[in-house]
Amino acid sequence: METKALTLAAEQLQAPIEQLQRHWAEQKDHLLCAALDVLPEGIVLLDSEGRYVHWNKSYAQIYKATADLFAVGARFADTLRVGLERGDYPEAIGREDAWFEERMRRLNGPGTRHEQQLADGRWILIDERRLEDNSLIGLRIDITELKQRQDSFRLLFEGNPVPMFVIEVENARILAVNDAALEHYGYTREALVGRNKHELVCGNAFNLHDSELTSKGAERHLRADGSVIDVAVFARRLTYAERPSMLVAAIDVTERNRSEARIAHMARHDALTGLSNRTMMRETLDELCASGKPFSVFLIDLDHFKTINDTLGHSAGDELLKQISQRLLMGFPAPSNVVRLGGDEFAIIYCGDQSAASLREAASWILDAAAMPVMLSDCPVHIGASVGICAAARDTKDTETVLRRADIALYQAKAAGRNAFRLFDPAMDAALQAKLKFESDLREAIVTRQLEVHYQPIMGLDTGAPKSMEALVRWRHPERGVVNPSDFIPVAEATGMIRDIGLFVLKTACMEAASWPKSVAVAVNVSPAQLRDVGFYETVMDAISAAGLEPSRLELEITESLLMEATESTLACLTRLRDAGIGVSMDDFGTGYSSLSYLRKFPFTKIKIDKSFVLDMEHNADARAIVRAIVGLGRSLGMDVVAEGVERASDLSLLQDEGCPAAQGFLFSTPMSSTQTRDFLCMPLA
Repeated sequence: METKALTLAAEQLQAPIEQLQRHWAEQKDHLLCAALDVLPEGIVLLDSEGRYVHWNKSYAQIYKATADLFAVGARFADTLRVGLERGDYPEAIGREDAWFEERMRRLNGPGTRHEQQLADGRWILIDERRLEDNSLIGLRIDITELKQRQDSFRLLFEGNPVPMFVIEVENARILAVNDAALEHYGYTREALVGRNKHELVCGNAFNLHDSELTSKGAERHLRADGSVIDVAVFARRLTYAERPSMLVAAIDVTERNRSEARIAHMARHDALTGLSNRTMMRETLDELCASGKPFSVFLIDLDHFKTINDTLGHSAGDELLKQISQRLLMGFPAPSNVVRLGGDEFAIIYCGDQSAASLREAASWILDAAAMPVMLSDCPVHIGASVGICAAARDTKDTETVLRRADIALYQAKAAGRNAFRLFDPAMDAALQAKLKFESDLREAIVTRQLEVHYQPIMGLDTGAPKSMEALVRWRHPERGVVNPSDFIPVAEATGMIRDIGLFVLKTACMEAASWPKSVAVAVNVSPAQLRDVGFYETVMDAISAAGLEPSRLELEITESLLMEATESTLACLTRLRDAGIGVSMDDFGTGYSSLSYLRKFPFTKIKIDKSFVLDMEHNADARAIVRAIVGLGRSLGMDVVAEGVERASDLSLLQDEGCPAAQGFLFSTPMSSTQTRDFLCMPLA
């Protein structure tokens, strides 16, 4: 009874259990379908006979052109044919049957992936697999964006004007090349694809296992014709044909490198002679100074080169420079570096025997080489050279010091009369520093008014009265005391300061003379530099106008050196001054290259006989005869004559005997200050 009751109870429970099991199964199917529908990939399940069992929403969206035909039990092949009829597969147009058969073969033999293009432009990756019961599950992935990137890469790769390669990372094998690479390297595609990348490289190659995106620097590549090119290599990792690869761009920089090399060469070499230039010389000297190696620098300045340029032209000058360069380059003892500094200046860096005897021998060779005639247009031309030498000590660490010392030595060689050489000595530096200090003091003297104007009378020998006063500049230095004019006037002329000094004397003398008796004139010395100034005439006229001085009371004294270099403009200026009533005196007549033609050519109103003749008159008949001739010449030409340097009464007596009308010298008075001058002019005649 109990067994029967249990059996009955079990039978009563069986139905609810089965119902619950069916519910759970339905729930699992529902959850599975819901899960499949949220996936972005399209999923389809076909039974063993190729009929639809299930598909998700993404699958229906992908094949929306035939989604209306999807139904459980519908045949996949039937929906495929309808899709062909509706034009859903552009790849099949014109070959529909063949395309259909190929697609069905892939369906029935799944296991590999393939791509499929749809009419709306999308690309789908298809992956289909068989299950244990011979049913089929298919996966559809939208790869449109990936295909677009691939198309962009292909376009940028194949159409790029820069040679490009795709190289497999594992074995450096070339997987692809673009047309630019084929054209530039001269290979066929078959000759490059599959080849090891290192077969194209001469020397070191970059590491394919380097970082993601890098400029790899430079390589040298071999072209098909055997020529070698320099390339700048840029690389980036990518996956190509499912293999880790490197996209390599090879930019030919051969010409750029050659241009840079040419530019670098030009930056350090002289364009005319091909020698090293100043820049390269400094680099070399910096290295030598840092190394402590003994060396010498020869600075060379060609003598009279400007004359060649002025007379034969710049092309002849260039040819001369080239020939001299070759002489220095081919003949100077090695090891040495010949440099052209510019113009007619050269230098030689010599690293050989540094003994004084060796350096003197080398310098003598330079002088001999420069003295040899240079053939220009079949004519021998002779020049010379001046050489300054600095032998750098082992502890010298300063290029500037070496060059400065060589320059000082060159300056001394020029001062010695050119065609000479000098080896630097510390005493030269001391002398130069003293010279520079002297020039600096003179400039300060002009600014701070340390200069004074003194006056020495020119006496009329017939009346014993002063006819004029010569203005003479004096320098009273606060430490040096009174500086002799023979010491600072040459410096002023060499530096151009004579213009400022001359203007100061002119203005001061005119102002002082305006307060003197009107019978007394003032004589002012004029330097060649002043007279070369374009506005000198206006300067003189402004000075006498500002002082209120009559033009006839001013005399300008010029030296014979000015006459020798006078130009037409100089003559015109003197003539204008003479026409304005200003006197023009020829100073130191009878010395140098005195020529009677000067007296005809220039508008002189006075001749001053050089003191050397006056001092010799008493004991030299020739000197007295010259004085007599000059006095007579002045009288005949209507010019005043003044004898300079009268220091003895006997000299004065002889001048009076010869009829000289005026004289100047210590016998009458030493130069006087402006106050003393005024007192002197107010004194009654003896």
